[in-house]
Amino acid sequence: MNQNKAIAMLGLAAKAGKVFSGEFSTEKAVKDGRARLVIVAEDASDNTKKQFKNMCTYYRVPIYFLCSKSELGHSIGKEFRASVAVTDSNLAENIIKKIEQLSVNVSDSME
Repeated sequence: MNQNKAIAMLGLAAKAGKVFSGEFSTEKAVKDGRARLVIVAEDASDNTKKQFKNMCTYYRVPIYFLCSKSELGHSIGKEFRASVAVTDSNLAENIIKKIEQLSVNVSDSME
């Protein structure tokens, strides 16, 4: 349920012009120091996931693997997107909170 809230907040970030999407733009935002959060689609290639995980670790940018490429793209009003970078600190923090609440709820339900 919170995944939907996190994805909805991505839409708000996109409308505010605080999102870079697609692998090239996301990578550029991370390397330029503008990215505050990176989300990579769960169905992105293993190579793409590894590349972004390594890059985000190096540049100290939080990274999460969430939803499908079509859901990720749709959330920001585009076609398929394997990756999205959020450049606004407040929006990024709020999205991270929603995602972390989701993982807490998932682990609670597994006990």
